[in-house]
Amino acid sequence: MPLLTGRSAMIEQLLAEGVRYIFGNPGTTEQAFMDALQDYPQLQYILALQESVAIGVADGYARASGRPSFVQLHIMPGLGNAMGMLYNSYRTHTPMVIYAGQHPQRGNSQDPILAGDLVRLAQPLTKSGVEAQDANEIPILLRRAFKLALEPPRGPVFLAVPTNVMDEECEEPIVASAAADLRLRPAPEVIRRMASMLAGARSPLIICGDGVAIAGGQGELIRLAETVGARVHASFSPELPFPSKHPLYAGLLNVVSAPALKGQLSTADLILAIGTPVLPLLFPLDEPPFPAEAHIVHIDSDASEIGKNWPAEIGVAADPRLTLKDVNEELKGMMTDEQRQAARARADAVAALGDQMMQALEGAARARWDSHPMSAGRMMSEIGDALHPDTVLFDESITSGGYLMRYLRFEDTGRHYRAAGGGLGPGMPNPIGIKLARPEARVLSVVGDGSALYTIQALWTAAHHKVPVTWVIANNRSYRILKLNMLEYLGEGAAGRKFVEMDMTDPPVDFAQIAASFGVKGVRIEHPDEIGDAVREAQAAEEPRLLDIVIEGDIRSRWL
Repeated sequence: MPLLTGRSAMIEQLLAEGVRYIFGNPGTTEQAFMDALQDYPQLQYILALQESVAIGVADGYARASGRPSFVQLHIMPGLGNAMGMLYNSYRTHTPMVIYAGQHPQRGNSQDPILAGDLVRLAQPLTKSGVEAQDANEIPILLRRAFKLALEPPRGPVFLAVPTNVMDEECEEPIVASAAADLRLRPAPEVIRRMASMLAGARSPLIICGDGVAIAGGQGELIRLAETVGARVHASFSPELPFPSKHPLYAGLLNVVSAPALKGQLSTADLILAIGTPVLPLLFPLDEPPFPAEAHIVHIDSDASEIGKNWPAEIGVAADPRLTLKDVNEELKGMMTDEQRQAARARADAVAALGDQMMQALEGAARARWDSHPMSAGRMMSEIGDALHPDTVLFDESITSGGYLMRYLRFEDTGRHYRAAGGGLGPGMPNPIGIKLARPEARVLSVVGDGSALYTIQALWTAAHHKVPVTWVIANNRSYRILKLNMLEYLGEGAAGRKFVEMDMTDPPVDFAQIAASFGVKGVRIEHPDEIGDAVREAQAAEEPRLLDIVIEGDIRSRWL
């Protein structure tokens, strides 16, 4: 039997790992790999016009499929182009294997064009990086990469392969990687202690993150919140792990304003953080954000996060689903009738407070219901009324996010993905990957206009590969979030000050025309009564659509 070449060994190993899609943008140092793909029609190459788009699409696919995605980048500049979007994937622990071609090993001392230390460049934003030294290493290093990408904490892994290595013969057998089962559960005495604290709490609060969804613990989380009557906030969660329409859901934690965050946490006497870091904020804090008398319990599969910033009374490095399941079982036999009655009363109070918040948002929206340009609240209301029941939402709405929470809510989980890493731009490419992973769903993405322009080339990828995603551009013609942050920074000193280069009005950006140039049908909407039909038509289409909705950029409204 003839030996495989390095390039064929790479593809054979990808097939052994269950890879179906390759996301990338090719270059000269990946020519051997690209040529070999034609011999493997079971693999589909998803072409992006820029490397950050490839990372974004791969991120969405990995998140929605639960499996590592595979990305091909082009040597030093291509990896450099990808770094901004790769930052998001690294911060949100997206399992991803990234391959980039390198110049041939012989002659590198000549410092050829495009040369550079790829492993060193990738190192800050990957779990591991390595360069293959011969063809026999390719299957081994790929197996290791896929295994490492899935192990807690999940994340991107990088592999560079010199061009001459891709042409060498490989004797290493092709076998699938074997991921270890690392789902740990706490000791029984720790479970009893946590359950006792939850049962006796007067005002328990749960902060949940993406680790709950990764572990498949959404149902156990809902059960726990309902059992103890706890208010639930999401924090740093690319996939919302708690139903946004549930009466105990109190929205996202405020990661920008320390006073607002402390206000959200101020009434809690017990804070349970599960599947999330504690707490990633935009600006560092001088002191813990928790009430001084509150008991803190932190559960995460990533041991390095436990006590990293603020000490926890109980810190548990364990699988969130198994931990929640054990705590729920312990509570079943532990809680007294009096505690159960108090939990029901708390749950009713939390639901009533949530209703008040929704009514306040509704009132703020109605106060500007007929404004022109339309308000963000009116836009979200019209979208919510027209949304197909099986919609999966990607949210990079930025300053329209409060109204999105009011009008685009879901009764189950697995329906609401978010841009959570901090870097702008995932709202255009990520939904493409989500749709590829979940072809039965209707995927709609709400994106701020400033964010969309970071990765607008994603439209071409959707058109080229006929991926039917609907994008809604919340077009306020400015970087409104920067203006609001500037007001927060200046305070009373903002009077008479200008916002330097925070508007996109000279010339204005026409997203419908941009979409058309990339092969996507786009429509510009300036009146709210046009939104419903446009959303329904877009979601029924078998090709991508873009709705450019013009909204006001008013910064006087504080409803975010």
